[in-house]
Amino acid sequence: MLSLAIVGRPNVGKSTLFNRLTGKQLALVDDTPGVTRDWREADGKILDKKLRVIDTAGLEEKFDDSMEARMRKQTELAIGDADVIIFVIDGRAGLTPMDEHFALWLRRQKKPVLLLINKCEQDKILDQARMEAYALGLGEPIPFSAAHGIGIDELYIQLLPYFPKEDVVVVKDNDHQKFWSEEELDRLEGDEEFDFAALEPEPAVEDVSSGVLSEKPIRIALVGRPNAGKSTLMNAFLQEDRVITGPEAGLTRDSIAVDWMWGEQVFRLVDTAGLRRKSKISHRLEKMAIEDTLRAIRLSQVVFLLIDAQAPLEKQDLQIADLVIREGRILVIGINKWDTVQDRTAKMEEIKTILADSLAQIPDIPLVTFSALREQNLDLLMDAAIKSYKTWNKRVSTSKINRWLDNKTSQYPPPLVGGRPNRLRYMSQINIRPPTFALWASKPDDLPATYKRYLVNALREDYDLGGVPIRLMLRKSKNPYADK
Repeated sequence: MLSLAIVGRPNVGKSTLFNRLTGKQLALVDDTPGVTRDWREADGKILDKKLRVIDTAGLEEKFDDSMEARMRKQTELAIGDADVIIFVIDGRAGLTPMDEHFALWLRRQKKPVLLLINKCEQDKILDQARMEAYALGLGEPIPFSAAHGIGIDELYIQLLPYFPKEDVVVVKDNDHQKFWSEEELDRLEGDEEFDFAALEPEPAVEDVSSGVLSEKPIRIALVGRPNAGKSTLMNAFLQEDRVITGPEAGLTRDSIAVDWMWGEQVFRLVDTAGLRRKSKISHRLEKMAIEDTLRAIRLSQVVFLLIDAQAPLEKQDLQIADLVIREGRILVIGINKWDTVQDRTAKMEEIKTILADSLAQIPDIPLVTFSALREQNLDLLMDAAIKSYKTWNKRVSTSKINRWLDNKTSQYPPPLVGGRPNRLRYMSQINIRPPTFALWASKPDDLPATYKRYLVNALREDYDLGGVPIRLMLRKSKNPYADK
């Protein structure tokens, strides 16, 4: 479990943030500086991830035997136990010499530090505080309000790279989550009777001949930069002017969800606010709208990333795509306004080249050209979503996957470790949505990333899993003869 230490000078809102992440009023909160003296820890949660949260005393520049000096020593101990440090500063008070002093000290700790600007409920406070915060040399500051919960999504995104891979395994969608503990996973090794493919599936997912994929609405989030045509596409699907459209960018602020039938399946379309580069976001209302959009992505099963055919494919589009992939969602890239493109062959080659270079981790991502305004090729968008949804739910039997593993390792054995074989002993699918596989190896930490890509690419090719994320979890084999 990821361990998080909250540090900063007195009265910047550390305990309020601690209470927010733990979901309980565990720490006393008052305007008086120095309420917290000892560091405390508790289990917490940020969206779908579990945390171990450590609340620390306010940092004071004292090195004697005073109370403040002892509090500082306690904070140093807490930092030693943490995986990530959140350095909190007060946006209302502005940057102080003490903030600068401790920022310099934190940069020497050899641990990741996230800079959080608290008490940023007002835009005028945020703008000034952000400019000052960059001087601390701790990277992109996170605008936040611990009292109101503003900025949780941004903090979540910046924390994602630091979560241990084995902390949480989400197997299905947000309606059917299953979590495996490490002990449960280890008990699966060599269990020939376990077969995820034989578990009772949702009948509607398997019975695709009826045209019904799920008994519940499948959520499709329409995301992209402002003015990419998200609202126009939603109106085209619904055949009514359900949401406001126009040439002005940024008309949509709240995420609008509408249930809609396509064939015999119910879908829930979610129109979202356009996502712009952080440097162009200044108004607090827009920040809240973007947090709502990020939430819509996490709660969806399918994400249509819309790109304006007349605008170049930018870094922002690729970052959105990468976020969708990391969340394990189905990504369908829709090139809107295709009817306005003159040289379509050259344009398509340009887009495919950029995607191949930037999103190589998932080949064959569905790419559909259409026109929302003229209602052209909308059926191709839905066909791509339905096909990927079936792939996203695909199951592979344990017996098949282990015969497959033997074949792949005999063709291309993993590299030796210290002159000895790194044996891949057992493999099983443990989840769907997205397809997730556990692999037991004698030395999992020494299996190169290139070999893991080899296995994942082979899974895609041999089991027709193209276009969707695949998760591969490595486990230490408990076989007593693993290293002999």
